Amino acid sequence: MSNVPVAVVTGSNKGIGFAIVRALCKQFPGDVYLTARDPGRGQKAVAKLQEEGLCALFHQLDIDDLQSIRALRDFLKEKYGGLNVLVNNAGIAFKVRDTTPFAVQAEVTLKTNFFGTRNVCTELLPLVKPYGKVVNVSSMVSSSALGGCSQELQQKFRSDTITEDELVELMTKFVEDTKKSVHEKEGWPNTAYGVSKIGVTVLSRIQARMLNEKRKGDHILLNACCPGWVRTDMAGPQATKSPDEGAETPVYLALLPSDADGPHGQFLSNKTVRTW
Repeated sequence: MSNVPVAVVTGSNKGIGFAIVRALCKQFPGDVYLTARDPGRGQKAVAKLQEEGLCALFHQLDIDDLQSIRALRDFLKEKYGGLNVLVNNAGIAFKVRDTTPFAVQAEVTLKTNFFGTRNVCTELLPLVKPYGKVVNVSSMVSSSALGGCSQELQQKFRSDTITEDELVELMTKFVEDTKKSVHEKEGWPNTAYGVSKIGVTVLSRIQARMLNEKRKGDHILLNACCPGWVRTDMAGPQATKSPDEGAETPVYLALLPSDADGPHGQFLSNKTVRTW
């Protein structure tokens, strides 16, 4: 078992994830794993970093596939005895003009962005070592989508006592409501991506609370953040930030010093804590 610190970035063969890996290769004092669903694309991304003189390692990971998540978990456990930095970056978004029925968009988007991310956390959070950092990449869209929810839903999503089970129930209800075409009547906003990212932000708040209750002495810091509007395949060429600029806040949170006692359980953009 290696005593080398280890960082893992999900969905990192391109875009913001790739930029996060690049920055960690330069600044993190240990092994950095670039992960991708497709091993070919992942290896190509690693080779690209090698050309820049940077050393990333590759491990296959499809966050929609529990077996894939568990294979990574077992690998990290065996080789490193755990994990020091986890950046949950993997996510998907349908294009604005996509004609896929909204109910299908809702199911597919939440499957990856919320349920997939949650499965990664369920399997990997127990491996995070003392003084570890966990960064869940959310979006400012989670805030605007929250504003588009009914008062009742806003209250639930802002609650300091909401449980993970209750959150899962709400996310499942959104998907079901879209299938019955009653989501707006039930108080949901008309954005599957936004609701999926509400889920990520609220999940982060719950997880931070759980860490405080169960592992207070381990000084693990867990936060959600918005990278900003970044020029990627997802956001398109009009976006204002480069991928390297988009990586700044996630990397800042991943590399918080070991004596930092915060931020923890917060939602940040531009390295600043935002009100949820």
